[in-house]
Amino acid sequence: MALVIAGERSGVGKTTVTLTLLASLRRRDRLVQSFKVGPDYIDPMFHRHVTGRACRNLDPVLTSEAYVQQCFARHSQLSEYALVEGVMGLFDGISSLVIRHSSFASDQGLMTNDKGQITDFASTAHIARLLDLPVVLVIDCSRLSGSVAAIAHGYRSFDSRIKIAGVVLNRVGSDRHLSLLKDSLEPLQLPILGVMRRQDNITIPDRHLGLVPTAELPELNALIDRLADLGDTCFDWQRLLPLLKSESLSPSASSSLSPSFPVRIAVARDRAFNFYYQDNLDLLQQLGAELVFWSPLEDADIPKDIQGMYFGGGFPEVFAQQLAENTSVRDAVKMAILKGMPTVAECGGLMYLCEQIIDFEGKSWSMAGVLPTSAVMGGRLTLGYRRAVALQDNLLVKANTTVYGHEFHRSHLTLTPTQPLFETSRYDCEENMGCEGWGLPANIHASYVHQHWGESREIPQQFLKECLKVASSGMWI
Repeated sequence: MALVIAGERSGVGKTTVTLTLLASLRRRDRLVQSFKVGPDYIDPMFHRHVTGRACRNLDPVLTSEAYVQQCFARHSQLSEYALVEGVMGLFDGISSLVIRHSSFASDQGLMTNDKGQITDFASTAHIARLLDLPVVLVIDCSRLSGSVAAIAHGYRSFDSRIKIAGVVLNRVGSDRHLSLLKDSLEPLQLPILGVMRRQDNITIPDRHLGLVPTAELPELNALIDRLADLGDTCFDWQRLLPLLKSESLSPSASSSLSPSFPVRIAVARDRAFNFYYQDNLDLLQQLGAELVFWSPLEDADIPKDIQGMYFGGGFPEVFAQQLAENTSVRDAVKMAILKGMPTVAECGGLMYLCEQIIDFEGKSWSMAGVLPTSAVMGGRLTLGYRRAVALQDNLLVKANTTVYGHEFHRSHLTLTPTQPLFETSRYDCEENMGCEGWGLPANIHASYVHQHWGESREIPQQFLKECLKVASSGMWI
């Protein structure tokens, strides 16, 4: 058993409710494992800050249905309680052809339309069905009273396979307001598991790609304390704790790997670069790599005795001036790559390898200068799952290999690569999204497409094989 926190739509307060539950559990010294549905990086940072344990993403598009189940079983068994934060509204997923993804076969009865398409794949409801978990529905009550019953009834009856354990009423304005809500819900006999009043002193700032990451919030601990105070009083813990209790399950045998690549990988991790799936980092370590975390913002040089580099996504545009001023690191990164250092750079990492970042104000900041293009910030958001087919052999995959990933950025490049890595298309239809990704020099893999390697272990294996060649040559020892 564990619990899924779902919203009736985006913006109803799922993350606030989830963090409030987690904060109150941790104040009780409970060991709790959290999960996040979908490809998001930032919400899991907040989970981790509260629980002290890495949050795990559950995304059947980037991985598979089987991987979602294995990941949940493997990590939930190590804690007393488990909590899954959903994505968007409960039934908001993607429309995908049943035959397109090998993992579709395991969940028969998914909602389909007359074109033979699954209409809620990768939704919170889909994950709840895969894991057979009850759902707590968060309802934003700020602009309704009696209509709350229609909303709750509709969500409970829409899909009989979803077990709605109860509701959390969020943004309740007054005692009179709460009384109207309760009276309306009473005929449904649907438990009210929490009531959260409007909270003017609890806000998490956001910007162009969502919430501001935890490393940039000096007052975060005080905020978490306020959430814990709120959680102690606003939830029906007598009903919630049994639902949150985690079962002890045996992890899949496939979760263990034989270390075979004794190399050191420099992983850029600071305020500018912090978008990493923990499973990717775990896989590198399980395969034998030693991860050396460092900061392109603060450090004077790249780490010594390394055989590979990994630049994740993040917000290099926010810290472009500081990155530009650290000329010794920029020069060292460029020199290492030009000498043959295998390097993976995703989204923000790709931007750092460009000649310049041009920020929202039009100011230009020099970057590493490996790629002959500049990253320009703009108002247009590029967002969505991608199906990407490799156009050539490259650092991570062979030609014609199909990978699945996710794009989420507000920048574009001034020049496109002459020999791109991928031809990309939308995941949920045949719409071509063009070619992208840089693989020249041949020891780099720089792309806007974020990948989760959980179901594609051959990708980190290939990366480490190339790093091992560097180690064997003694070039960097």
